[in-house]
Amino acid sequence: MSHVPVDKEIVPAPLHRIALIGNSMPRRCGIATFTTHCRDAMAEAFPNLIVDHYAMDDGRGEIDYPADVIRIPQFDAIAYSEAARRIEESGAEAIWLQHEFGIFGGPAGDMILGLLDRTNLPLVSTFHTILESPNPHERRVADALIARSSQIMVMAQRGRDILLSHYDVPDSKIAVIPHGVPDRPHVDPETVKPLFGWQNRPVILTFGLLAPDKGIDVMIRAMPDVVTRHPDALYVVLGATHPNIVREQGGEVLRDELKALACSLGVERNVAFVDRYVEQEELLDQLQAADIYVTPYLNPAQVTSGTLSYAVGMGKPIVSTPYVQAREVLGSDVGCLVPFRDPQAMAQALIALLDDKVLSDTHATRAYAYGRTMIWSELARNVERLLSEARAIQPARLIPRRSYDILAPDLSAVLRMSDATGMFQHGILSVPDRRHGYCIDDNARALILMSQMPALDDKLRDQWMTTYAAFVQYAWNPDRSSFRNFMAFDRSWCEDAGSEDSCGRAVWSLGVTARDAQFEKHRRWAMALFDHSMVAHRALGSPRSKAFLILGASAILDASPGHGLAREMIGTLSADLMTLHATKSEWTWFEDVLAYDNARLPQALLLAGQHLGDKRIIDRGVATLDWLTDKQTAPEGHFRAIGTESFGRAFGHPLPFDQQPLEAQASVEAAATAYGVTKDARWLSVADNAYRWFLGQNDNHMPLATVADGGCYDGLTPHGVNENQGAESILALQLASCAMNAMSNRQYIIPKGDNRDIEMLSA
Repeated sequence: MSHVPVDKEIVPAPLHRIALIGNSMPRRCGIATFTTHCRDAMAEAFPNLIVDHYAMDDGRGEIDYPADVIRIPQFDAIAYSEAARRIEESGAEAIWLQHEFGIFGGPAGDMILGLLDRTNLPLVSTFHTILESPNPHERRVADALIARSSQIMVMAQRGRDILLSHYDVPDSKIAVIPHGVPDRPHVDPETVKPLFGWQNRPVILTFGLLAPDKGIDVMIRAMPDVVTRHPDALYVVLGATHPNIVREQGGEVLRDELKALACSLGVERNVAFVDRYVEQEELLDQLQAADIYVTPYLNPAQVTSGTLSYAVGMGKPIVSTPYVQAREVLGSDVGCLVPFRDPQAMAQALIALLDDKVLSDTHATRAYAYGRTMIWSELARNVERLLSEARAIQPARLIPRRSYDILAPDLSAVLRMSDATGMFQHGILSVPDRRHGYCIDDNARALILMSQMPALDDKLRDQWMTTYAAFVQYAWNPDRSSFRNFMAFDRSWCEDAGSEDSCGRAVWSLGVTARDAQFEKHRRWAMALFDHSMVAHRALGSPRSKAFLILGASAILDASPGHGLAREMIGTLSADLMTLHATKSEWTWFEDVLAYDNARLPQALLLAGQHLGDKRIIDRGVATLDWLTDKQTAPEGHFRAIGTESFGRAFGHPLPFDQQPLEAQASVEAAATAYGVTKDARWLSVADNAYRWFLGQNDNHMPLATVADGGCYDGLTPHGVNENQGAESILALQLASCAMNAMSNRQYIIPKGDNRDIEMLSA
């Protein structure tokens, strides 16, 4: 018997972990309250779901957040990047963002875009404010969030209408989910009033942080008419003044003005101010004790009000001005709407409810029934569905089919960036930018490349090796016993002495040239200038300059094993590096920060230990390169260069962007050195992994190498590649390709995966 398959609804697998971004209690603002209650509701509705709560902090140091809340300093751009890294590595499957322009740093809060740019997780954004007439910054941020979001949650139908009509958001991308409310039984206010001494008094309540746009003055102006009909009526204004208002006004100016207004109208005994921040349970008690809830807000565009939602959830008769949410919720006989800034209309509506208990009870019953659709558990279930669907429809990143074969070294881009003086520093796209002239850093690298390039025409090699050597020679300033670094396009030097690192790199290029240059004339020149300049650089203090000097001196010893000065320098400098280890737990490094060209430090120790026959130095080199390799490996296993955002962050976990080609090259060459010294084949895998970064095996799955012309983009950013091609990047690719081809020619093998299959490194 054959069976006809029946289509079944595909139920998304349950979520295991999400990142919730907003504010957090005890911060006193509506977004903090909402975000915290969202977290609690999700945790209660889905006990197996981990909700990581990321809270924006304004940096005032006034708030003691719970231990499980992860703070993001509002105005610290690097903190957003750090949060993105933490979210990515936490195993979160989706992000739920509470968006309000004012809680994030930058113009219109655009710093949050930096976080979202740095993660590929599906995003559900709750828009708490949707502007019909945004300024340019607000529009830019809103458009970026809309484009990045898988789903947009709004809490009122009007929010959906604005997104459809003003932002061209597809209707399928918008979900209307009402503001959550607690689930409490509906009770007679008279049973609760004794808790607050309100018995036998008609109680009208407003709660929330006090601010000028709340319209409290309008409600106070309505009280004389209410009191004329109901002399015992009490209007309770519950809540502290908004902290920002207190700071701006230098105290309780607003509250004092409202109290003075009540006195001037003769209703001071009918208006009570509860000047404190009230926790939720007491707040709900006071709501249940009220006969009528009132929201006299002044802003017609206000899309949501948590206070209105709570009043509906408690089953309160409501009088409100017709802002967006009030029109939607109260327009179906759930409450009464009155015009903005109209005390007489407000008084009439209140008197009608206080006069007619049947009418009041009818409104209360309808409000409570409507509120059952808004309880927090319903919001949690609806949001979990949105997040699950966003995860399910998140398109898999399509990795283009490409070859990861090792590229043959190609001088085309190097020569494109060079003239008779040397190699230009920077490019505008692929065109040299003459405004920035030249530097010894790049010309020293180019000189090293000319020694490493295989199968190059002798005349071409001679011409360009001489060009780059001449730049290095001319950079030597005998008056200062130092190398200059920066040269303007008119060949004038911009300084008398370059940085320590640039001097160290110049000496390194001399050592490699003395060892590897194909022509004796270049080897002799390099050895002579090395001897002349090395003594002057004994006092270089930066860790990288010491490492560069060791690399240069090691090459000299390879060429001339009896070179006493080189051996002496290696001994002294390696001892310096050995003493530089930071002592913080689990920080196995030479400094308290990670910066550029990091792998050169352990590479220098490996070569120093080899030349000195000192296993202790080799072991330190292996340990630090192991540690760095771990830091430069993404959770998915590909190479992730230390991003420039990480520079200067003491003991900070590295951030992924912007990634520079220099780091991949350094890691390739350091791993090759580690294999040469230890014969441990795992270093071949490390080198191969770092090299594939150039070819597209990276965070963005985008190649940095432009294979057709030997070029290389300047970096990997959250948005893609930096399409400029400067000397450093081009040289990094070509030198890495030389190193990989050299390993291939020596028939090194690379273990692959846990099955230990092997693959020949081949071009």
